[in-house]
Amino acid sequence: MEQDLISKKELLELTGISYGQLYRWKRKKLIPEEWFIRKSTFTGQETFFPREMILARIDKIKNMKDDLSLDELADMFSPAPTDVSLGKQELLKRNIVSKMALDVFTEQYGDTPVFPFDHILAVFILERLLQKGVISLDEGKTLLGTLIQHYGKFEGKNCDLIFVRKMGVSAFLLVSSPSDIYFEESAKIVERVSIADVIEALKWKLS
Repeated sequence: MEQDLISKKELLELTGISYGQLYRWKRKKLIPEEWFIRKSTFTGQETFFPREMILARIDKIKNMKDDLSLDELADMFSPAPTDVSLGKQELLKRNIVSKMALDVFTEQYGDTPVFPFDHILAVFILERLLQKGVISLDEGKTLLGTLIQHYGKFEGKNCDLIFVRKMGVSAFLLVSSPSDIYFEESAKIVERVSIADVIEALKWKLS
């Protein structure tokens, strides 16, 4: 399905921000370069944006820019990991993940005293998918293995987690984002998760 786009002119009118603000936020990396989409129109080349993502991002920037600097906001929006480690009890106390998700991790990797950010992220994603009811506990173990083995290879770049089922057999993939993925008709994409969006949500919970 073609992505729902909004023109730059409509975006500025709808949000009340200026051309200068938009491009300053771009320079500060608050708005990703890949969201600026150049397309040919009857008036020439125009810039468009993915409608839902850009409107949500600008709303967040406007709501938070009085409390955080633009550099701090850029760090929150960045897909790069942050230098945070927490113990199991702290994760539970701050309601970042549930005991069930931590137990799945412990069964796979032992009773870890301290969780670095990439392990917190893996359990956080597991928690989300368990809460949605889209994966089983056994599939959760495979999910953790996929994230812990391969997520670091993206070195803080945007990627998506794709969960596929075919005839009752499940599989997880990590792919660069943005990217188009096509499967045979008998394979069903159960869930596609933007890792950048999850990292952003996790950073807010950790802050």
